[in-house]
Amino acid sequence: MAGKFELYTDNAGEFRFRLKAGNGENILASEGYKQKASAENGIESVRKNAGDDARYERKETAAGKHMFNLKATNGQVIGTSQSYASASGRDGGIESVKKNAADAALDDQTA
Repeated sequence: MAGKFELYTDNAGEFRFRLKAGNGENILASEGYKQKASAENGIESVRKNAGDDARYERKETAAGKHMFNLKATNGQVIGTSQSYASASGRDGGIESVKKNAADAALDDQTA
């Protein structure tokens, strides 16, 4: 099964998206957007930037977990991963975003 973007409204009424891998696991989540069009632009930015390894900021949390941010060409964070127990798990998450983002279908749950 291919990956997909889910576009949804959070409890605060903001628009968000998440990228799910083919197995249904969340691999990237957005910030909240006031406008639906802004969230849709964020999805397009993920599609555009996901294949470029230089766009990934690999980080370690204060608790010693591993995570990453995907950044646009202007340096703005467009998506954040979950926390991973190991650096290799995080790197696998990055590869999953690279593999899934470009062709992921859009599941608009805001309608």
